[in-house]
Amino acid sequence: MLDGTSQIKPQQRRGRGAHSNAAGRYERHTRQGLDDGWGTLDAEGEALRTHVTVDAARRVITRNNSPDIPFDRSVNPYRGCEHGCVYCYARPSHAHLGLSPGLDFETRLFAKADAAARLRAELARPGYVCAPIAFGTNTDPYQPIERDWRVMRGCLEVLAEARHPVTITTKSHLVTRDVDLLAAMAADGLAKVAISITTLDHRLARGLEPRASTPGRRLAAIETLAAAGVPVGVMVAPVIPALTDHEVEAILAAGARAGAVEAGWILLRLPGEVAGLFRDWLAEDMPDRARRVLNRLREARGGRDNDPRFGHRFRGEGPAYELLAQRADRARARLGLKGRAGPGLRCDLFQSPRAASDQLDLFG
Repeated sequence: MLDGTSQIKPQQRRGRGAHSNAAGRYERHTRQGLDDGWGTLDAEGEALRTHVTVDAARRVITRNNSPDIPFDRSVNPYRGCEHGCVYCYARPSHAHLGLSPGLDFETRLFAKADAAARLRAELARPGYVCAPIAFGTNTDPYQPIERDWRVMRGCLEVLAEARHPVTITTKSHLVTRDVDLLAAMAADGLAKVAISITTLDHRLARGLEPRASTPGRRLAAIETLAAAGVPVGVMVAPVIPALTDHEVEAILAAGARAGAVEAGWILLRLPGEVAGLFRDWLAEDMPDRARRVLNRLREARGGRDNDPRFGHRFRGEGPAYELLAQRADRARARLGLKGRAGPGLRCDLFQSPRAASDQLDLFG
């Protein structure tokens, strides 16, 4: 983990989202930078680099019983995310690894290099019952390191072979690399994609989500997928009160023009360490709006930064939230966009894949 709980110098964290690297909540000790009189704290230091470690997970399908989300299983090819979205609700998961939810989350990454083989084995187990698998529920499967590691591509190949339904949520144009697989699966009702767009303001996006695709590239991804016959949705996520909430209609309209057929939105969530990281970002990048943003968010969260209760995590409360919900619903209806549930994916085509250790059929 990077040293220090103090703010990392801007020149070191250039192109990153978080401003600090405080220890996670489970650590017994914290570390603080100390000026030793030799000017070491004034040194510019090298820019933070991305380090990737192989994650030898024994299983890759994660199950859940949350009433807040429309799926019961998901796969995350990577831990940590180089996109560096400062608001990312997945940041606290790095604390379970003994790392910081701050800059460690976006620079100390873990790739499940054998995820495709693990996925194949799990799908081939006797008694496996098919239901859509969601990707992009925690960290982005198409973050920059996917260009080289191709873990997501391998998982898609397994799902295509098994004719297994899949949903993908991403902020990356890189998803279009796999349009060949996605188009073939979509033709059989086995795939759909949601592109998440927080803002259409390129400058704001660069600060909020520094290594994600630009808003324009994400809209281009919607166009490419739609042209290939892949059902694609636009997700306005997260909606940040007093900062991006005025863009909801514009983002939905831009997505519809690009070819989106579904739409959804989620209010900003600040679980665990994310609250402090987001407050730091506001104080430095948006000091004139910081108080208003936080006050508006707390009004929609019952006076708190975050509401972790099942059934409430993805929703808000109060007049401002209800007005936002009405605006989004009316815009969606006006544009002819379906809700996120949209058309269901087929599960009746599933064929258990051949396990890696299986021998070839005699006449296969």
